[in-house]
Amino acid sequence: MLRKLLLPAVLAATTLAVPVHALDLSEMTAAEREAFGEQVRAYLMENPEVIMEAVRALEARQAEAQAEADVALVADNADALFDDGFSFVGGNPDGDITLVEFMDYRCGFCKRAFGEVEKLLASDGNIRFVVKEFPILGEQSVLASRYAIATHMISGDEAYKSLHDALMSFNGDITLATLRRISETYGIDSAAVEAKMDDEEVTERIRATRALAQQLQITGTPTFVLQDELLRGYLPYDQLQDIVEDKRS
Repeated sequence: MLRKLLLPAVLAATTLAVPVHALDLSEMTAAEREAFGEQVRAYLMENPEVIMEAVRALEARQAEAQAEADVALVADNADALFDDGFSFVGGNPDGDITLVEFMDYRCGFCKRAFGEVEKLLASDGNIRFVVKEFPILGEQSVLASRYAIATHMISGDEAYKSLHDALMSFNGDITLATLRRISETYGIDSAAVEAKMDDEEVTERIRATRALAQQLQITGTPTFVLQDELLRGYLPYDQLQDIVEDKRS
């Protein structure tokens, strides 16, 4: 990343060392370009801190541009994000803040984030939480998501939440035998779920979520949407709480 930023940062830094008109390289002779290069090098050798200052300024500018683009993406896809008609809605369904998570049951950072999100929902009490089943880490991920979605369709929110929580806390291989054992613990009819999990409607729900993720330029898990803001990657409880408070203020 630093190497990608270095050239534009150096060019930005050189504006401090030479007159603006001298930066039009196409107007320079070969001798002038050589002199210009020597001047830039000398300035940067004397003031190396300028490079990092320019890199930080460029990174900040790029982050701001990305944040603005993300806000537009969220606004353009708001219905599919917040009210698609099939994703699980937990926390406080009538909460004043909505948190959406794109997750995968095989994702280590999703498992890490699980406790942080649960803590946030419990401590706040006024957050609406939407789960987007986004299996991207192989066949076990797809198996788990199909089973979870089918459970939601067959047995409703409470059964889904129990299964979801158990899978987020589970660290072994996910097989049908694993899913059956978890189902028995919570009184879920595994035979009915298995009969449903290859249904076209289950496939369509996963397809719709993947299409939404593509629209939002989401390529990894966990990815959160908090009100109008896209948050890519794992976030600890304190940071999530600060963002929630900022949205309310």
